[in-house]
Formats: sequence, C-alpha cells, structure tokens
Amino acid sequence: MSRCARLAVVGLLLASCASNSSGEARGTLPSRAAPWGTVPPGPPPGLQPVADVLDALHLAAARADGPAYFALFAPDAVFIGTDATERWDLPAFRAYCEPYFAKGQGWTYVPKERHLAMGRWGDVAWFDERLDNAKYGETRGSGVLVHRDGRWLIVQYVLSMPVPNEIAPEVVEKIRGLKR
Repeated sequence: MSRCARLAVVGLLLASCASNSSGEARGTLPSRAAPWGTVPPGPPPGLQPVADVLDALHLAAARADGPAYFALFAPDAVFIGTDATERWDLPAFRAYCEPYFAKGQGWTYVPKERHLAMGRWGDVAWFDERLDNAKYGETRGSGVLVHRDGRWLIVQYVLSMPVPNEIAPEVVEKIRGLKR
C-alpha cells in the first residue's frame, strides 16, 4: 500500500471516530468543574460556540443579568423546570424570572460535566450537563439550541434533579402525597 493510500485510510479512521453513524459530531467533557468557562478540556471542534452559550447562560443567571440571560434564548424557546407544572414559553419564563433579577437575585449552577452533540447539517445542537447548585446539590440541565441568523440560541432548556434508583420509590410516594 502506498504512503498516500495509508494516509487516506488513517484519515478515514480518524473521521469515523469523530462522528457516529448518523453523521453527528459528539463530545463528552470530563467531570471537573470550571466555574465560568467551558468544562475542561473543551468541546470538540465546531461545538465551542454551543458551549459558550451555555457558559454565558449560567454566568448571566448567577449575576442576575436578565438582558444577557434572555438574549441567549430564541423567541420560541421553552423552559421546563423541576416542578411538573413548570413548562414556560419565553414570555412566561421572563415574567417569572424578572422580579428576582430586578432584586439582584440570581441562581448559580456550576457545570461539572457536559455532553454536546451537533446535527448533521450543523444548525441544531443538543446537550446534557451535570450541574452543582448550593441549594439543590446535583442537578441536570439538558436541551436544544438552533443556529439562527449567525447565532446559537436556546430553544429548549430542561432543569431536572436526578433521583438515585434506590430511593426513587420513596420520592414517588412523597410526590403522590402532595396535594396540588
């Protein structure tokens, strides 16, 4: 096999490691927290702008910077909170958050681990991230971003609380016992 052919084979092997069978770029970041910046060592090529949006979201929330926070969402975005009743379109979510931000109250979620993926055409990305919060401990954020008008914007963000399987039945019973 010629040197050129060997290089072509190596290139194809490397390319196949960088994407899955559906052609989506995937990346997993280690579980070391970086308070404001991408979780080291950084996302795979092409996903840094997506990671930057998520980092900016967490920073704006911690600083109670409403304008910066909401600028990261698409107009048709949805935020799904930890309570079963919390599914907000952007105007409703803004109405919920703005009184807190106006008083300088934000919330701090520090990324500990993040997984990013991009669709085949490069205009949709999705993520899940493990977050640390002083009040709630370990939480999880997941969602979808779209690339519109040269910017990545969040169209869905889901905040959840992982429940260990060992105590899930007890948690379910407590939730069932609540009167809504």
